Amino acid sequence: MSKKLKVIAIGAHPDDCEYCFGGSAAKYIQMGHEVCFVSATNGNAGHQTLGRLELAAIRADETKAVSAISGVSYVVLDNDDGNLTDDLETRDELIAVIRRFNPDMIFTHRTNDYHTDHRHTGLLVQDASFLLGVPLVCPSVPCMEHVPVILSFYDAFKKPVAFQADIAVTIDDTMDVKVRMLDCHKSQFYDWLPWIEHESDQLPAAKDDQYRWLNDKMRCKDAAVANCCRTKLVERYGQDAGQQVQVAEAFEFSEYGKSLTAEEMAVYFPF
Repeated sequence: MSKKLKVIAIGAHPDDCEYCFGGSAAKYIQMGHEVCFVSATNGNAGHQTLGRLELAAIRADETKAVSAISGVSYVVLDNDDGNLTDDLETRDELIAVIRRFNPDMIFTHRTNDYHTDHRHTGLLVQDASFLLGVPLVCPSVPCMEHVPVILSFYDAFKKPVAFQADIAVTIDDTMDVKVRMLDCHKSQFYDWLPWIEHESDQLPAAKDDQYRWLNDKMRCKDAAVANCCRTKLVERYGQDAGQQVQVAEAFEFSEYGKSLTAEEMAVYFPF
């Protein structure tokens, strides 16, 4: 391994990084790189019956379970779910978190998305991008001396601007790890999301069957990503291998981050 990478994924809620980046995160970790997940909120609104305090504690425990099985480090910021804004205090809080980790790469949400917290997380990273290297902003934490690569998670939203896949990667070999990470978020995938998406009647009663149900749903979702980004997969892996990819994750580069040469692409995406 020529360079040990430090990779940070910043989601709005506990489970966002796993959902959008879990397979790639597992690949980086398996190759000896360091990965940190950050949740910009504590996730304390995502339930139909539990109160905010109880839910925040449950969701914090779920992130610890993710760390235990995957090797990612996890930071959960104590901002209320559903109330995230790109105000100065929150921006400085996120700048400090990023600087302490000192990443080579940052992955996050795009700024057009269905969820207000997703949009504001993307805006917070966008607004922080230049300031990461400004010493007089957040002077209590040393500024970064390099410009990180910044990328957006895949999404299917079209307006005002559709996602443009700059790179797609196979996660065929790490899909099982991704699903195990998501399975740690039981309050979400077996309770809240089926309820809010009106799919509770589809959720099996037995725990083993619930896991298989989640696995099927996630494989279907990431198969759609692979099919949508097939051209990029073929470009990356060649015609035969690219056509055989079953599940994938895809990302869009931000012009606010470091640009990569073809040689650097092989270093930053070594899989």
